[in-house]
Amino acid sequence: MRAAFAGTPEFALPALAALCTQHQVVGVLTPPDRPSGRGRRLTASPVKVEALRRGLPLAQPATLRDGAALAQLAAWDPQVLVVVAYGKLLPPEVLALPPRGCLNIHASLLPRWRGAAPIERALLAGDRATGITIMQMDAGLDTGPMLLQRRLDITDTDTGGTLTAELAMLGAAALTEALAGLAAGPLRSVPQPAEGVTYASKIDKREARIDWTGSAAQIERQVRAFNPRPMAETLDEGDQLRILEVRAVIVGDHEVNGDKKASKSLEPGTIVAVGGDAVRVQCGDGLLAIARVQRPGRRPVSGREYAQSRLGRRLG
Repeated sequence: MRAAFAGTPEFALPALAALCTQHQVVGVLTPPDRPSGRGRRLTASPVKVEALRRGLPLAQPATLRDGAALAQLAAWDPQVLVVVAYGKLLPPEVLALPPRGCLNIHASLLPRWRGAAPIERALLAGDRATGITIMQMDAGLDTGPMLLQRRLDITDTDTGGTLTAELAMLGAAALTEALAGLAAGPLRSVPQPAEGVTYASKIDKREARIDWTGSAAQIERQVRAFNPRPMAETLDEGDQLRILEVRAVIVGDHEVNGDKKASKSLEPGTIVAVGGDAVRVQCGDGLLAIARVQRPGRRPVSGREYAQSRLGRRLG
């Protein structure tokens, strides 16, 4: 089929590669270059870099609501438009243009976690599974009828980064399957259930600041969800400290320097012990073993290396 593609981040690249392998990609939409980094230099999206590498026709409209963007898409004459993390709602004129419709790869089992950050929200909520939904797009926010779903279990060590990579590959495979069915004729779609709808709002960087009065289990999920971006962080005597790898230690009592002390007697955020390569920090409920940390501009270090001479110090 003649297919156009709209996407932005690295998550979209496996789907674009799969599309190029089995279909004719007539054009790629991606947002305009944006300032990035300390120098605020204009930076191309990963999808733009890949489209240029493959020699694909490329357009970067600031909006899809003007005549020029619609005319460009119409000139490509796609039978289907595939959308993966594009970051913009499609106006009715775009939705109606491809005769086979607009298909979206969404990184959740809809209707759970509609919206911008389904992977991070699933980890933060402690979900035990997530997945991919291929849906026919409509005017709503991830509300269109579903063509197929594929489930993926979430492990206790998954991070935002590892889960994104797994779901990107699963999404590419699901897209290939859906397009094969679409090429053979109309695909049967299923309306999304009215029950179980949740929304995955965009991540605010302020959510990355650790509140040590929370439970160790909650903070562990926070660290995993925000790795590699925006990265969970705390303060150490006013200086930023990124928390890269942790493990919740749910106990009632613990030993500090050989003495048994009730965890309830310690202020949340207190560094209480070092064991192996990890440093233990008191939380509102339980202990958190911190295995790796990083200060701005420095290399990551083990919790033990960081914690030398810091027993009794309070973070936050």
